[in-house]
Amino acid sequence: MSLQTLTYHKEKKQMKVLVSLSVLLLAVILIALSVGAFGIPMTSIFSMIADGMGISTGSYTQQELRVLTNIRLPRVLLAMLVGGGLGLSGAALQGLFRNPLVEPGLIGVSSGGALFAVIYIVFGASMPLMSSLGKIGLPLFAFLGGLINTFLVYKLASQSGKTDISLLILAGVALNALCGALIGLVIFYADDAALRNFTFWSLGDIGGANWQKVGISFCFLLIPVGMILSQFRSLNALAIGENEAFHMGVNVQLVKYILLFASALIVGTAVSLTGTIGFVGLIVPHLIRLLYGADHKLVLPGSFLLGAILLSVADILARTLMMPAELPIGIITAIIGAPFFIWLIINFKNIRR
Repeated sequence: MSLQTLTYHKEKKQMKVLVSLSVLLLAVILIALSVGAFGIPMTSIFSMIADGMGISTGSYTQQELRVLTNIRLPRVLLAMLVGGGLGLSGAALQGLFRNPLVEPGLIGVSSGGALFAVIYIVFGASMPLMSSLGKIGLPLFAFLGGLINTFLVYKLASQSGKTDISLLILAGVALNALCGALIGLVIFYADDAALRNFTFWSLGDIGGANWQKVGISFCFLLIPVGMILSQFRSLNALAIGENEAFHMGVNVQLVKYILLFASALIVGTAVSLTGTIGFVGLIVPHLIRLLYGADHKLVLPGSFLLGAILLSVADILARTLMMPAELPIGIITAIIGAPFFIWLIINFKNIRR
């Protein structure tokens, strides 16, 4: 069989996987729109969709329309965008450092974003420079925190242009601890409202979703998502080693900076809008590689789709398990992700023997 034929079959298989994940995501979105403390029948949802397309049916109530458009739809879209972004950034960082144990939270991106977000919340109103930034101030500060932490971890773990994975994880743990202490120090000077927001940051929540947050997330995620997706060839080359990738014509340092910058922007935006949501960036890329192989042409878009699916499912569980109350979504992802992380560590140890 010729190389051209093999490539065709491989691309066809990858397309089938992505289409399947897209269909599954659409099904999860429809379920997420339907279930909740106020249930909306599927027939009403399809009627509202048809009405939006100019096919008038009228077989739904105005209350159902208001709940769907003002509460349920922005929440579902925010979960999809944040989950997809976290899954994609996890895949990029794992590919960059060639280690399945790397994820945004582990190397300090999330904690750096959370620290700067809390600083903005507590001190932003009293500082003219911060308050003048308006709606973009919070995601911008969270991005800066994630970016600073990421580059600190990278520099601490790098020597002569090479990155030691053990040092990377140790540096991430150290900076996570430092950021946690600094967050506590900032909260010490906060009022009651900021203390309530601290719970939001520590557990993660999508309950405050609205169209403004969806718009901000779309604007801040569109460019970095495109930047990461465009680097699939470079990540495939890096999989065999940095020196080999360099001799294949890859500008290794530029690729590192692009992926670190884009990942920090994605995670910083996610943290600023939904709080700290762990394990999505760890679980999703690993599952895609286990199921479909390590080609980043599939791993990157597949991680975005599966991340969106996972966080959407977690959001459904968060608002239905304890109805009419809601669980923070970070609790759900931790319950799912922590056992998987333990299994991954055990499996990784067995591989290295």
